[in-house]
Parts: sequence; C-alpha cells; structure tokens
Amino acid sequence: MDTTQRTDQQRSADRRRRELLEAADRVVLRDGPQASMNAIAAEAGITKPILYRHFGDKGGLYAALAKRHTDALLDSLRAALDAPAERRERVEATLDTYLAAIEARPQVYRFLMHPAEGGPVGEQGFDVGKHSAPLLRRMGEELGQVIEERLDLGPGSQLLARVWGHGIVGMMYAAGDWWLGERPCPRAELVRSLADLLWGRLAAVGDKVGGPGF
Repeated sequence: MDTTQRTDQQRSADRRRRELLEAADRVVLRDGPQASMNAIAAEAGITKPILYRHFGDKGGLYAALAKRHTDALLDSLRAALDAPAERRERVEATLDTYLAAIEARPQVYRFLMHPAEGGPVGEQGFDVGKHSAPLLRRMGEELGQVIEERLDLGPGSQLLARVWGHGIVGMMYAAGDWWLGERPCPRAELVRSLADLLWGRLAAVGDKVGGPGF
C-alpha cells in the first residue's frame, strides 16, 4: 500500500470517527447521562458492534467525547484570557465562558462530569472520579501553564502556578456544579462573586517580563 492510499484511508477513518462523535453528541444532548450505546449506534445508522470497533466500549467513546468538548472549552477559555481588556474584565470573562458553556449544554456537562447518574440498564456504570477527574486535571495543568507564562510569581513560580491553576479549576467546577443544579442566582452574580474571591492575589501580582501579560 503506497503512502497516498494510506493517507486517504486515514482521512476516511478520521471523517467517519467525527461523524460518529457528532451522532453521539446528538444523543447526549437529548439523553444526558442516560445516553446508551444502542441509541448512539441507531442515531449513526450503524450496529453496536461497529460502534465498539471504533471506540472499544462506552468508556472509549466517553474519552473521545470528553477530549472533543474539553478541546473546545479550552479554546474558548484561551480566547477570553487573550481578549484586549483589563485584567479584572478578562478574569470575569474567563469565569463566564466556563459557566456559559455548562449552562448552554447541561446534558453534555452531566454526561461528562456525572456519567454514573441514571445510566442505561444493562450498560456498565462509570466510576465518576476515574472518568471525570482527568478532565479537571487537564484543565488545571493548562491553566497553570498559562499563569506561569504570564504572571511573575517569584521563587517557586512553576509549582505555585500549578497550585493556582488546579485551585481555580476546582473552584469553577464545584461552584458551577452547585449553581447548575440549584440556580440560586443569575450567572453574572456568580461570576462577580467568584472573581471577587480570586481578585486580591491576582490584582497584586505583576506580569512576567517578556510574557504576553495576564
């Protein structure tokens, strides 16, 4: 098999995988954590064994969907951090971007972060920590890297940036999860309150010399 033929086959496989993930997305938007492999296969117009061939099992499909949505969310968060605005405005915009994303697609959020809730009968449930914790760790590491690149945290800056990154992500996740479930206040009010909590230290620290600024 020549290189061109292998490349064409890979493109076809990648395209088919995207189509299957889009079908899975439609089912998750409708059913949330109750989305089943049978329903996803039916939405895609294939049999369940074919779906298993592409993703292995529901855990493999979950991991692929998680990467797809986490990539999109991180792109949006980076755009908010890079916006031409004062630091406080960008902090609020970044918090709002996260909360707006989970508010816009709550069923997707619940599927990714609470996959054990209401799972379909006959399908193995998820260990929530095993499946959702890597998403939060990835976001924490990415935010920690952004902080380390942009803020002058002094000695031990790399470790401190990681502490801040994981701490901020943990705060966003816990507060957002509570807010999405109870809706105790408007989103803008939650954003302002969380920004107030972060602002003291973020306001005091300077930008790293030669960095893109925070």
